[in-house]
Amino acid sequence: MKVTGDQALVKKINKSIVLHTIRKHSPISRAKVSETTGLNKATVSNLVAELCTEQLVTEAGPGISSGGRKPLILHFNSMAGSVVGIELGVKQITAVLCDLGGGILEEIHAPLDNHHLPHVLGEMKGIIASLIAKAPDTPYGIVGIGAGVPGMVDENGVVLFAPNLGWEMVELRDLLEEEFGVPVTVDNEANAGAQGELNFGVARDIRHLLYISAGAGIGSGIIIGGELYKGARGYAGETGHMSIEADGQPCSCGNRGCWELYASEKTYDQPDLHLPARTTPELVRYAEIGQEDALRHFNVMGEALGIGLTNVINSFNPELIVIGGTLSVARDWLIEPLQRVVAERTLPYHKQQLQIVFSELSSRGAMIGAAFAAVMHFLGDTRVTL
Repeated sequence: MKVTGDQALVKKINKSIVLHTIRKHSPISRAKVSETTGLNKATVSNLVAELCTEQLVTEAGPGISSGGRKPLILHFNSMAGSVVGIELGVKQITAVLCDLGGGILEEIHAPLDNHHLPHVLGEMKGIIASLIAKAPDTPYGIVGIGAGVPGMVDENGVVLFAPNLGWEMVELRDLLEEEFGVPVTVDNEANAGAQGELNFGVARDIRHLLYISAGAGIGSGIIIGGELYKGARGYAGETGHMSIEADGQPCSCGNRGCWELYASEKTYDQPDLHLPARTTPELVRYAEIGQEDALRHFNVMGEALGIGLTNVINSFNPELIVIGGTLSVARDWLIEPLQRVVAERTLPYHKQQLQIVFSELSSRGAMIGAAFAAVMHFLGDTRVTL
């Protein structure tokens, strides 16, 4: 395959590389940018001048001298604009207003008890509009909206199938772009969570990562070689719907014995269970005082999480597994049975140097990751892939 590019394309690629190097390593000197990227100092200087004119990079100084004149230090201007990141859950909608560096400026949580599209869309629009109204004055204003949803999403921002919402073929990106007039990115919420952890959480610099979103359902964001893996048509990661019981309970997806029926908040809906509460935060409070039914149920859920994790560990051989979502607040009661089952069932070479941790971002990972997707759409990430 022949690949060609003119000087304009080469410059665009180099400018993207310089910008994202400064974004990731700020504060940084021009000399260090040159060393990191392999671009000569004159090229870096010219591109930095353009980025400063565009107000995406600022200069401050002086830095530490290596013998000559003290250098000016480059900073990524995270306040050049702002973005909205929103996670549509099964039981709630959460959203953040972020700067371009992922810093949270405002945050909103709202319950959701009606999944009909007009109602949900109205709630989302109201929350987004409220955050936009609180945005600070910046050179670029609101540059985008990122949304994470619990379902299969195609490259055009269409929610193809979200069984826990009862949605099919919802053109969510177009609906939001029409309302707000800014670019919108839409992805599966577990993919968004994986991006949140990779860029702002415990998974920074990890090349092979599995992010498990455990809450009202279960989904997975898969990072292979530092890149988000979406599969042949973009639908990878629906691990919540892999069977862990061949003749198990029927699932809303049409399958039976799905992992999320045994290891997510769906378990609270089982009528024969004796539980003191039916939400994770309330069950955590009971577990903290030693209530036996709460402790017993978290133990059963932890074991079920471990069974599913064994399957994905044996399949993907990751360096790190991060468990996020609303169940992450029950870490203290899930981690022991989970790790015990993984230790017993996982192939020996697959668990060497493997770490399983709970998210430091807790339930914020997906909306921060969704916001980051909107940032990257604005900043661009021009590369050539052969």
